[in-house]
Amino acid sequence: MSLGGMIILIFIVLIALLIIGYCVRVIPQSNAYVIERLGAYSHTLDKGMHFIFPFVDRVANKVSLKERVQDFAPQPVITKDNVTMQIDTVVYFQITDPVLYTYGIHNPINAIENLTATTLRNIIGDLELDQTLTSRDIINSKMRLILDEATDPWGIRVQRVEVKNIIPPRDIQEAMEKQMRAERERRESILRAEGEKRSAILIAEGENESVILRAQAKKAAMISEAEGEAQAIETILRAQAEAAKLLEGIDNDGAYLKLKSLEAFEKVADGKATKIIIPSELQNVASLLASAKEFVKED
Repeated sequence: MSLGGMIILIFIVLIALLIIGYCVRVIPQSNAYVIERLGAYSHTLDKGMHFIFPFVDRVANKVSLKERVQDFAPQPVITKDNVTMQIDTVVYFQITDPVLYTYGIHNPINAIENLTATTLRNIIGDLELDQTLTSRDIINSKMRLILDEATDPWGIRVQRVEVKNIIPPRDIQEAMEKQMRAERERRESILRAEGEKRSAILIAEGENESVILRAQAKKAAMISEAEGEAQAIETILRAQAEAAKLLEGIDNDGAYLKLKSLEAFEKVADGKATKIIIPSELQNVASLLASAKEFVKED
């Protein structure tokens, strides 16, 4: 084969490879290709390997079916009480129909951004500043419903809408900071007063318990002392009773009583008295005692 024939053969092979490469399309997972035939929509190719006709079919659009996240720049909005603030949103959406997404609208991302901005202005226009700052969930829900309904003809389903930042004017921020600072100081004062009140209550309760304990201790001491005195009196009375019984057993001649009388006069004699008159009965007792002593000595 001549050199010219080889060149022609190589050229034909290259063209064939290019045609095969153009006709065979391998589509990844979660993707779809919109195919046009002679300028008109023909069909949609899902995941896997597919063949298209060369020079007749072409890929009009490659669409990702994954959920997307689009962060839009802050938008100036005016509240019902005429406060201008900056709000930026994040939209989570997914393409459900590649054909509507391709032919339904031109530049759908830009359309979603503009629709988000206008919807946000309409919703915030019906709310005051305080409601806007505390009603994020309500704003998110309303925006998702409105955007999902508006983008349905475009083959787009809005999954979630989140208000990312709400930036009020600087003077409003300063006023809010002062209000928050005053609220924190008020709470601190309340907590301090409650702590002091609790401390005073605990001190009073401690003093009250101390007084009660001291009174109980004094009461117990008085009871113990009274019981001791009662036992002493009881012992004395018992001794006196036993002494009375002993006296009843002694002879009725009264010798024991006379002896006790002598002992009493003996104590009287220890004083400063110079003259003591002793009754005759006691003299007889003294004589009796002297006789008894002499009898003891003789023994």
